[in-house]
Amino acid sequence: MSTKRHRPIESTDTSESKPKAAERIRRTAHELFYREGIRAIGVEEIVSRAGVTKPSLYRSYASKDELAAEYLRDYEVAFWNVFDAGAAAHPGDARAQLMAYFEGLVHRATQADYRGCGLTNAVVEYPGDDHPAREVALQHKSALRSRLAAMSAAMGAKQPELLADGLLLLLEGTYASGQLFGPGGPARSLVEVANQLIDATLR
Repeated sequence: MSTKRHRPIESTDTSESKPKAAERIRRTAHELFYREGIRAIGVEEIVSRAGVTKPSLYRSYASKDELAAEYLRDYEVAFWNVFDAGAAAHPGDARAQLMAYFEGLVHRATQADYRGCGLTNAVVEYPGDDHPAREVALQHKSALRSRLAAMSAAMGAKQPELLADGLLLLLEGTYASGQLFGPGGPARSLVEVANQLIDATLR
């Protein structure tokens, strides 16, 4: 693809209209990347669906790779907003906080159109270490693992890091099995299995 920059057709765009185009690109990319995968979606489809020109995209993002990384940053913000909602609802109770997230995940992962975790999907799509989308995903998963370890310690687990790894494996398994099995799959058992795992570490 040529790196030459062209003036968009709407060359009289004001500064006020540019954020609107950028936001349409962002929303469209989020929807398409999550539903279809990052590799499967090209720039042409994004700008067509967003109703903007290709130069509009490249004014906001240096490349599709950078747009993919931005999609995952947005996804991560949304993830932490949901994950942290349990802390507001159950202050001082790490187990209840975690179960609040797990209960919500059970509902989402047993829907017919569930596509798993966008961050996990990105790691699978980009096995190399040099893609900006993979870097965002890896940093997020490392932070999540640390959060789970801190929550496990707060629950009184004898081996909090071991419990955290078990909980993370349950999460990742739910993200995948929800896509494989849908409403009747093992994702519906997440809360029960997680509680049994936690109970076993507290004995």
